[in-house]
Amino acid sequence: MARKKKTDRQDPVREAPEAPITQQYITETIEKNYMPYVMSVIVSRAIPAIDGFKPAHRKLLYTMYKMGLMNGPRQKCANIVGQTMRLNPHGNDAIYETLVRLTRDHAALLHPFIDSKGGFGKQYSSGPYSAPRYTEARLEKFSAEIFSGIEKNAVDMVDNYDGTMKEPALMPTTFPNVLVTPNMGIAVGMASNICSFNLNEICDGTIALLRNPRTDTEKLMDIIKAPDFAGGGQIIYTRDKMREIFETGSGSVRVRSKYTYDPQANCIDISEIPYSTTIEQIIKQVTDLIKEGKFKEITDIRDEIGLSGFRLTIDIRRGTDPDQLMAKLFRATTLEDSFKCNFNILIGSVPQQMGVRRILEEWIKYRIECYSRELRYDLDKKKEKLHLLMGLGRILLDIDKAIKIIRGTEKDADVIPNLCAGFSIDVPQAEFIADIKLRNLNREYILNRIKDIDELQKQIAAIEETLADELKLKKCIASQLGDIKKKYGQPRRSEIIHEHEITVAAPVEEIENYPAHFFLTSEGYFKKITALSLRGNDEHKLKEGDTIMSEAEGDNLTDLFFFTDKGQLYRARACDFDTCKASAMGEFIPAKLGFDPGEKPIFMKVGAEWNEAHNMVFIFENGKGLRVPQSVYQTKGNRRKLTGAFSTASPIVGIFEEEKPFDILTVTSNDRAAVISTSLIPIKATRSSIGVQLITLRADAKISGVWRDFADKFESTKGYKKIKIPAAPVLLVEKDIEKMQIKLDI
Repeated sequence: MARKKKTDRQDPVREAPEAPITQQYITETIEKNYMPYVMSVIVSRAIPAIDGFKPAHRKLLYTMYKMGLMNGPRQKCANIVGQTMRLNPHGNDAIYETLVRLTRDHAALLHPFIDSKGGFGKQYSSGPYSAPRYTEARLEKFSAEIFSGIEKNAVDMVDNYDGTMKEPALMPTTFPNVLVTPNMGIAVGMASNICSFNLNEICDGTIALLRNPRTDTEKLMDIIKAPDFAGGGQIIYTRDKMREIFETGSGSVRVRSKYTYDPQANCIDISEIPYSTTIEQIIKQVTDLIKEGKFKEITDIRDEIGLSGFRLTIDIRRGTDPDQLMAKLFRATTLEDSFKCNFNILIGSVPQQMGVRRILEEWIKYRIECYSRELRYDLDKKKEKLHLLMGLGRILLDIDKAIKIIRGTEKDADVIPNLCAGFSIDVPQAEFIADIKLRNLNREYILNRIKDIDELQKQIAAIEETLADELKLKKCIASQLGDIKKKYGQPRRSEIIHEHEITVAAPVEEIENYPAHFFLTSEGYFKKITALSLRGNDEHKLKEGDTIMSEAEGDNLTDLFFFTDKGQLYRARACDFDTCKASAMGEFIPAKLGFDPGEKPIFMKVGAEWNEAHNMVFIFENGKGLRVPQSVYQTKGNRRKLTGAFSTASPIVGIFEEEKPFDILTVTSNDRAAVISTSLIPIKATRSSIGVQLITLRADAKISGVWRDFADKFESTKGYKKIKIPAAPVLLVEKDIEKMQIKLDI
């Protein structure tokens, strides 16, 4: 059947009906659309409540509690994250990040809530943590204190986001967790940043307020001395600033790193850093300052964190005062940093900024309410049990009657009404009696059960008395705090020091920057000459037999890298050398940089950074060559010396820096030559590689020289050019030998 021919006819365009335009005041738009979002972020996401948790923390911990992870073995974190999504639908990555922060291994909390196993990273490092499928977790024993009373109606239970489960609106914490666990949140138009305090001090301070609500701020500051951070450090204590935090909840705490000086190794070991910084940030800051020429005293900085714990090591030059150097570093880097306090907390879904004293007062109110609800739950259960036992006591008078009633009742539904009528008891009492096993319908069993009546009556009276007296409630809460302190308390991690104990730093010397020319001789002498000085006076003074080996341009803050014949790499700054004239001999590099005996420089690289797109090319005496990316020379910090810069299996003949491939002339000891492109040399990922064979050599031959710029020194390079390796060198013609002897000084 023939297909119908397509036509150019198009369906008419249907115009959409115009939507009606309604006018609305901007205030009304904000109220209806923006404000609900704002309140959702504040109340349901970013700001912690009086229990010390944000909703994400609360949902995660409660999920682990319901999974039975208070006891028993750890479970995969991937499983925990998946279960938590029933309460928190914001994504598994966000949930896992929350879990990581609450773990012991992450070291962010003074008292972790989660016992962890695996790679959870560290709070003091920006490094990654393992995926949840590789890590395991369970609740710490300490976590029992945040769930105490949760099964006894201590807090309200609310619906989750889809109404399929119940979750606690708050946690019934038995201690002021809000001041023990650090918390940070950024909402809309407000933020919260709460530091941690020592558990012992917080318990003592709370007990003092429970016993005497009129305890003044000064007395409270004597008990709760200052914040206490998981990472330790030294808190620079100022009474006035601390009073501001205690009264307003706003202010800052200065924290500096803790260090020791090792005179044998001539290095500074930093063991603790401020909570608000990371080791990577510190290393970058110090490295940048060294590049700017402000810290010539430092030769190397490196991360030595291992199984033994945290350690950041700074190598210093001989004669450097370590205390003065650290004082300068404290002023210039986050080795000393400030923790900005903003104690913004939700009280009844209303954000309020409060000082330490008022937070403790609000927590006491909250704890009294939780503990009262727990007591009322116990009271109801005991009253219910007493009521049942009172009914049981009635049948003690005539057990045979009870048996007769049950036996004589034809229908099962009539058993309970008949017992109620026969003994003048209510339905719950009758059901309790009816459910007793036949073997227990004896006087001994019933007498043993009703013995508890007197004890129950005493307990009920005691609970009712406690509930009616706020002082007794506070006494019970204080007793709980004392037990918590005894069980979980630990010494302060952050040492408190005062202003007068601090070493004052000398002013940081500003280093002038200016253009300069750099020269390196074959004997190891280095010259830094300004452009003005070099102009019209470029005749260099050299030792007899010495020649200029390398020449480059830069400035006074430029990094200089020296490769040596021993396979080592030394780093220096141009500002480390004195400016001289061409008529001066220059500074002897081996002595200046502390070379090993007999070691001399053979190549100078000038530049601030190693370029990942560039390569280093090495040519060896045995005819082998090596090409490695410059990125392999990148090191953490600012290492002054790098061993194993290249292989020393064969003596080095030439070193080149490659931005793009170029030709190299190689000449052998038996007057043979080959021109090889660096593109033929395979790139190796390691500096220690011995390279690949570039040219074939006779048993008694070796490479005697290599050159990069040689095109104008030959009649023609055509006969020496090679397109593959290993290549057979070609015998030099007589006229090229003569030119090379004149121009290249072989």
